[in-house]
Amino acid sequence: MTRRCICEICTCGRHRCPHQSTSLYGKGGKVCSVTEYSEKYSAYGGQSPPKTLKPKQEYQGNKARMDGNTTFKTDYVPHEVTSRPGRQQGEYRPEPGKIDLGTTYKQDFSSYEIQPVAHPRPKQRVRVESAKLDTLPTYKDDFRQWEIKRRQLLKKDLTYRPPSATFANLTSFQEEFVPKGLVPRENFKPSNVAKPSEAPFDGVTSNKLSYVAHPLEARFVKATAEYRPSSQPLQNMTTQRQDYQGLPGQTTKSCKPEYTKGQSEIPFKASTEFQDRFQQWPVALRQLRKSVEYESPMEPMDLNTTSQMVYIRHSVQPFVLAKPFQHQVRSSAPFQGNTTTKEDFKPWATHRTETIKKQKQLQQSSGKMESLTTFRAHYIPHELQPSSSLKPANTPIHKDVPMENTTMYRSEFTPRKIAVCPASFDSPPGYTFEESDELGHKFFRKSTTKTA
Repeated sequence: MTRRCICEICTCGRHRCPHQSTSLYGKGGKVCSVTEYSEKYSAYGGQSPPKTLKPKQEYQGNKARMDGNTTFKTDYVPHEVTSRPGRQQGEYRPEPGKIDLGTTYKQDFSSYEIQPVAHPRPKQRVRVESAKLDTLPTYKDDFRQWEIKRRQLLKKDLTYRPPSATFANLTSFQEEFVPKGLVPRENFKPSNVAKPSEAPFDGVTSNKLSYVAHPLEARFVKATAEYRPSSQPLQNMTTQRQDYQGLPGQTTKSCKPEYTKGQSEIPFKASTEFQDRFQQWPVALRQLRKSVEYESPMEPMDLNTTSQMVYIRHSVQPFVLAKPFQHQVRSSAPFQGNTTTKEDFKPWATHRTETIKKQKQLQQSSGKMESLTTFRAHYIPHELQPSSSLKPANTPIHKDVPMENTTMYRSEFTPRKIAVCPASFDSPPGYTFEESDELGHKFFRKSTTKTA
């Protein structure tokens, strides 16, 4: 294929035709839709779309009388419903012969001898001390176990015995709680009546009688100590400067490739497309229009409206309610405040239940408390044995071998030539411009002459 479009010449996938119409007198509504689907699957011609069988939504009025029968009532025929027969499961019969447990893994896999893998980690050296380990902790040495007696259960031994009599359909609440008559409760609340005192009021209180004023001592003020600077000079040496010593070695070299700045000999053009095409034109100031001064009318205002002039008032009688009046019926008989709840449910005489307190298991001592605990009484002090440090010495490790500054990127990386997409040029190399169609496609023909 010697004739190609820019879309087909592009190798990077970023260059496409603008797909805009370039003709002056062509059809205006025609749009180019170049897709993979439209290129592979072409449209069929000479076929009309299928006609719909859906009825039109038109109202068809029926003036006949509506019948109460439905299609379900007329067409439904009741049938006798029988239970569905269940599926009988066949009897299991094991297959004769033996099961072949051989697999493709057992047949194809050939076993081979495996040698133990040498562990790269060195063996851990365990330092065994000659001193004898004391396995008796301070808890077992100091703690003395008390003799604890087993507590007796206070719960009664209740064994369930089924009743021998027949069930009378009565609950324990109905049998034991019998309704009683009304018993008025005594009111223990004191009467809220103030009892004035007959004696005259004296402004003497216990504070005035018992309080004895004591003279206050002078407040002790501590004298501030005078600042005295140290006679010895300040040492600016820290533990880091004093103890730390740098390791001898060569300075590390950077593995980053050298940066080459791209420079061009072409001078920079300060002009842009906006500065070349869009030139500034003079703009005149906008003229302001003077507002007309308001002049109030000299004649008086007519306040009559069309409703006042045309409206005719008619004499209308008020509406009479069709609802009958409610006559309040008053009875001369006295009101009976008794109800079924007051007659059937009488309040019982209740008493306050006493709090249930548990019996004290430990008896409180009556003598004076001694400030001596079990720890003070039974503790035996032992001499502290300093533990030896097993931490290795923090000595720097010196190596005479210089550091290798070679990396896998330097040794294995192979530079490749960067390919330039031919569609990025105004005229692709190896192609000559032929024509452009109405839809904006630019077609190029492959030239037969070889480019140097």
